[in-house]
Amino acid sequence: MSMESRNGSTGANIGKHRLGMEQRRDCKITGVLEVHSFDENNILMETVEGMLAIKGSGLHVSRLNLEKGEADVDGKVDALTYSDKSTLAKKGEGLLTRLFS
Repeated sequence: MSMESRNGSTGANIGKHRLGMEQRRDCKITGVLEVHSFDENNILMETVEGMLAIKGSGLHVSRLNLEKGEADVDGKVDALTYSDKSTLAKKGEGLLTRLFS
């Protein structure tokens, strides 16, 4: 599985967003701006294309280089969900509630 898009007005070192995965494991992600939270079942990161929520089991951020905007995630992936940053700013709803419900 591969998703790719162009970088908007974000830092020059980050580049475009790309996500590659084999057999629902071993994700390689570029265009990562920040990892907001993670545990064995959920990872929430900000990319140049918006927020990315990864749901699964045994998840682990095995490599993170924010200068280059790269992250590797190990574990079984059950779902990938993208949200625009503006979607996350809705009043009265918690960030994690919207992404992980």
